Amino acid sequence: MLELKVQPVGEYQSNCYLLVAPKTHQGILIDAGDDAQEILRFIEPLEITQILITHGHVDHVSALEVVRDALGAPVGIHPADVAEFGLRPDLTLEDGDSIDFAGEEIRVSHVPGHTPGSVIFGLIDRGDIRRAIVGDAIFPGGPGHTKTPQALATSLDSLARTVFTWGDEVILYPGHGGPTTVGEERAAFEAFRAGPLSPDLCGDVTWR
Repeated sequence: MLELKVQPVGEYQSNCYLLVAPKTHQGILIDAGDDAQEILRFIEPLEITQILITHGHVDHVSALEVVRDALGAPVGIHPADVAEFGLRPDLTLEDGDSIDFAGEEIRVSHVPGHTPGSVIFGLIDRGDIRRAIVGDAIFPGGPGHTKTPQALATSLDSLARTVFTWGDEVILYPGHGGPTTVGEERAAFEAFRAGPLSPDLCGDVTWR
């Protein structure tokens, strides 16, 4: 099983994640948010094979170019956020993609709402997702920030077809703060989605 490490970085304490294959001493870096030198210290002495981005907001990518240049690793981003934020990927991430890393599978799920190209990286164990790095798509107690009511509706639909089809035991690792589980969020999410919801609801929203 891949090891998962986290290092909060920058003013907004964005979570920089590191997937580690202990036998090969290789890693995948997820979200180069800020403070490139801290990130580079965080990953030593691993060989980073890819840099993956959950979404294009500046607090998740501001160190990306420095880190990319230092490591020489290819960068993967969903094309919708490439267009939205003017980012420069080496490979594009699409819904349903599988990334093979050290014999383990990482599954990409597209979850638009917080941004048009937000994605989740699900770590497969014995055929099912057991852990997921969710960016700012969902936090303990609510969805990520949305700019419009339509974006909130899109976010809820995205979560319903991805996260909330998974088992209650799946651990969700967000872009800021500590983890939660699908089971901890399910009842409140379903009650919230059942509404009624104010037609102008968006922004920083909680399930309750």
